[in-house]
Amino acid sequence: MSSVEEFRAEFRDWLRAALTGEFASLRGRGGPGKEHETFAERLAWERHMAAAGWTCIGWPKEYGGRGATLEQQVALHEEYALAEAPARVGHIGEQLLGPTLIAFGTPAQCERYLPRIVAVEELWCQGYSEPDAGSDLGGVRTRAELDGEEWVITGQKTWTSLAHASDWCFVVARTEPGTTRHRGLSYLLVPLDQPGVEVRPIAQLTGTCEFNEVFFDAARTPAGNVVGAPGEGWKIAMATLGFERGVSTLGQQVGFRRELAAVIDLAKRNGAAEDPLIRDRITRAWIGLEIIRANALRMLDGVAAGAPGPEASICKIFWATWHRELGELAMDVCGADGMLAAGAPYDLDDFQRLFLFSRSDTIYAGSNEIQRNIIAERVLGLPKEAHP
Repeated sequence: MSSVEEFRAEFRDWLRAALTGEFASLRGRGGPGKEHETFAERLAWERHMAAAGWTCIGWPKEYGGRGATLEQQVALHEEYALAEAPARVGHIGEQLLGPTLIAFGTPAQCERYLPRIVAVEELWCQGYSEPDAGSDLGGVRTRAELDGEEWVITGQKTWTSLAHASDWCFVVARTEPGTTRHRGLSYLLVPLDQPGVEVRPIAQLTGTCEFNEVFFDAARTPAGNVVGAPGEGWKIAMATLGFERGVSTLGQQVGFRRELAAVIDLAKRNGAAEDPLIRDRITRAWIGLEIIRANALRMLDGVAAGAPGPEASICKIFWATWHRELGELAMDVCGADGMLAAGAPYDLDDFQRLFLFSRSDTIYAGSNEIQRNIIAERVLGLPKEAHP
C-alpha cells in the first residue's frame, strides 16, 4: 500500500484525467438542494469510479475494497471535494450498510450485497425515522412478522433520503410484539421494487425532493435478510449510525470552506464586509471551521478503533449548528437581493440553497436535541432522560 501522499497524488491524477469529456460537465453538480441534477450521469460517473477501483476503498480487500488506511480514506474524500467532483449517489450503501454488513452480516449476506455496492449496481436508503419516531429511534412502530420463510413488513418510514432512486432499504422494525423502546427491534434488508411498497417524494424548502415517505403494506423479504439476530436491531442500528460519522466528514469540510470563501467574496464585492458586525461573524465562522476540523480529527480516533464513540455527537452538533449559521450569514451578506429568486418559478442561487437546506442540518442524522442527550448521558455521565 502506497504512502498517504502517494495515494493522494494517484487519486488526484485520476480525477484530473477522469473529469473530462463526457464527465467534465459534472463538476459541482448534485449535492444538498441540488439532488435532482444529472442523476443518471452521476450514477454513470460513480460506476466509472467503481470500474477504476475507487469505490469502497476502506473496505477489506476480501470484500472488494482496497484496505485503505484511515489517512488514505481521508485523503480520498478531501481530494474528491477539492476537485469539485459530483455528489455521490451510492454513499449510503458504501458508507453505512456496507461497513455494517462487514461487521455483523452473515457470509451469505456479504456475498450477495457487498459486490453490488462496490460496483454501484444497487442503491440503498435508510429506513429509520417514522412520523412519531424521528431521532428517537426507540419509538419505532413499523412491525415485521415472520411468515414461514419471509418477514412481512407493515408500517411507514419518513425522511428517507434517495428512496425514490434506491433498490433496497435497510429497515428497523419491531419484530417482537408487546416490546417497547429499544427492545424487540430487528434490522431487515428489504427490496423496494415489490408490491406493498409505495414511495412518495416530500417537497423540501429548496423545491427539490431528496427525501421521501415510504409505506410498507405487507411487503416481504426473505427470513435470511435480518442482520444480526432478531431483536438485535437497536445494536445494529447504532453501529450503522456510528459508521455514518466517518471519514467523509473531512471531505465535507472542504465544501464548507468553499462556501465560506464564496460568502467572503460576495461580502467584499457588495460592500457588506464594511459592516463590523458582518466582519465579526465572518471571523467567527472561520474559527468555527477550524474547530470543526479539530473535532473531526479527534473523532477519527474512534473510527480507527472500530466506530466513533459519543464524541461523534460533539462533532455532529457543532458542524450542523455552524453550517446553519453560515446560511444565515450568507443571507445577511446578500441583503435584500437574497429574498428574490434568480428566475421563475423558483430558481435559487447557491446562497439561497445554502440557507434553506442547512435548516435541516440540525435535524437529520440525529437532531441537536438527541445529540445533547447523548453528550449529557454518555460523556458527562448525567442521569438519563425519563421515558414513558
